[in-house]
Amino acid sequence: MANSHKEIVNFIWGICNLLRGPYKRNEYRKVILPLTVLRRFDLALAPTKAKVLEVFPQLKGKSDPIIMARLKTITKVPFYNLSRMTFQSLLDDPNNLAPNLNSYINAFSPNIRNIFERFEFGIQVNKMAEKNLLYQVLKKFASNEIDLSPQTVSNMEMGRVFEELIRIGAEQANEEAGEHFTPREVIRLMVNLLLAPEEDLRRSHVVKTIYDPACGTGGMLSTAEEYIKSLNNEAMPQLYGQDWNDDAYAVCLSDMLIKGENGDNIKLGCTFEHDGFQNMKFDYMLANPPFGVEWKQQEHFIKSEAEHLGFDGRFGAGLPRINDGALLFLLHMISKMVPAEKGGSRLGIVFNGSPLFTGDAGSGESNIRQWIIENDWLEAIVALPDQLFYNTGISTYIWILTNRKIPQRQGKIQLIDARNFWNKMPKSLGNKRHLLGDEFNEERTEYPHIQQITRIYGEFLDNQTFTTECDGKPWTGIVSKIFDNEYFGYRKITVERPLRLNFAATPERIARLEEITAFQKLASSTKKNPKQHSEEIEAGKKRQEEIRTFLRDLGKATGETIYRDRKEFLTQMKSLDKASGIRLSAPELKAILSALGERDETAEICRDAKGNPEPDAELRDTENVPLTQDYHDYFAAEVLPHVPDAWIDESKTKIGYEIPLNRLFYQYTPPRDLTVIEEEIKKLEEEILTLLEEK
Repeated sequence: MANSHKEIVNFIWGICNLLRGPYKRNEYRKVILPLTVLRRFDLALAPTKAKVLEVFPQLKGKSDPIIMARLKTITKVPFYNLSRMTFQSLLDDPNNLAPNLNSYINAFSPNIRNIFERFEFGIQVNKMAEKNLLYQVLKKFASNEIDLSPQTVSNMEMGRVFEELIRIGAEQANEEAGEHFTPREVIRLMVNLLLAPEEDLRRSHVVKTIYDPACGTGGMLSTAEEYIKSLNNEAMPQLYGQDWNDDAYAVCLSDMLIKGENGDNIKLGCTFEHDGFQNMKFDYMLANPPFGVEWKQQEHFIKSEAEHLGFDGRFGAGLPRINDGALLFLLHMISKMVPAEKGGSRLGIVFNGSPLFTGDAGSGESNIRQWIIENDWLEAIVALPDQLFYNTGISTYIWILTNRKIPQRQGKIQLIDARNFWNKMPKSLGNKRHLLGDEFNEERTEYPHIQQITRIYGEFLDNQTFTTECDGKPWTGIVSKIFDNEYFGYRKITVERPLRLNFAATPERIARLEEITAFQKLASSTKKNPKQHSEEIEAGKKRQEEIRTFLRDLGKATGETIYRDRKEFLTQMKSLDKASGIRLSAPELKAILSALGERDETAEICRDAKGNPEPDAELRDTENVPLTQDYHDYFAAEVLPHVPDAWIDESKTKIGYEIPLNRLFYQYTPPRDLTVIEEEIKKLEEEILTLLEEK
């Protein structure tokens, strides 16, 4: 009989051999996971089944909550089954196995029925029956070769078995499951970073709440619980999670119930539109939200909350661009932090590179970073190796936030470069080719990357040099840098230069008037009445011709002279305008100046009615000045020596924040010496000649 954790996992996954052919490898989990859950629940209820069947007739007509409350006192677990059949007895009637199995599942309490509905297990039952696999598969699960009863396999041990099955299934599904399954070594690192500084976790019967708003199959919750239990077996972590993918939700809820957790704490639905834990706060939060997924479906709800609730809601700090909603999860998690005066919270989240720097000053992303950093919540960011995830090879980053930083971390942000802390996978799984080593991995001996990164985080040293193993070889480099919060902020100043134009009423410039929209609109009409429409257009064409004639006359009167002072040119034009009686309107005058003017560095500055210089939009520029530097001093030193007539438009100055982590850890590698390259080329040429001679 399979007894150990590994033997049980191998036996159950070995049942997949029966599924070969009708099922692809990435589909095995659709059968294995639900049947593992079903067999475990069946055995958990076996000792009390007779008593439940005896008591239930007395409860007929009662509501589901009343029935559940009464029968839970008998089963000692948060579910029940009212069928007289058992997993074992189903095999006694092979000809009716499929309908009997469905009937047996439907006799479970509503919470368990919900799991199998989300698994869409009825489809698999029918498929296995059609392919004559159902009896053989169920017989294997019911055999004496394996015992999944709570008396033999504890809840915690069964949870580990189930999570291992989830891992194997996700790895075989590769990209399909990658969205809902985070590699376990990444989770272990996140949990270490989040919980390692916590001193009160060893207190007797300590209660801590842990929340994942994008919980997928529940790996982060389970790993966090396991970490706390390893420190203190008497601790009582309470797990909460939500996901809107039916299959992932079913797996997560099954895992929680198998381990004896409260299944009511796992919610199905969109975290943004239907927050399953409104007004709740949590001690610890972890998440790996989808990378680069747009939030157009939730756009109306999220924007409405942001506009109407502001900072009293979740999204007051700002909204990211519509094609990447990852930062929305972070805002949601921050809203659930316990106030610092009541103990505070710590949270960890996995992002791609986008939230570090996407968005200019004043954008939603920059405003979110500004809000987080100025509130001193960002504690550390860890750059991970690429190719760690099943469905993407891109670089990823762990952000650690807290509203209760220890004194030495206050006002500081630690950046850790762990991009070289990896070894190759024995075998690639989808896009996952790299592995973070964990010295506590029970399956194989690994280099202790996770423990090293955790140590670097804990030591909190600036410009720390460290030696690790990368791809099986020693690597040494700077891995930790400490910055003041203000370092990541900057002012985006708008540098204006004066508009300088010359003017002349030449035929070429007059002809440009035909391209000016305001002039074109003179000969248009919005009238619906045909007669009025036609009359208005005709009047407009007449007005256009009057303006053309006026400008030709202006050219003759000025001898097509080029004026380098707009004020002087306007005086000439208005004098002729008054004499001719054409009476140009403000829009017409603006259109004429636009057509007749050309940029000229030697011309006088164009000024407004108050005598202030007008800015030239084509010469407008921006400069990002660090908050640590006085921007007026920067302007005087870096801009005015090159363009003395420039000025800062203070009304357009914006504050921005970005975290250029990769640039901050960049190390220049000088090119190889040319003589070395020449020697290599010569050697290759010699090898080619030798090969050719052999032919």
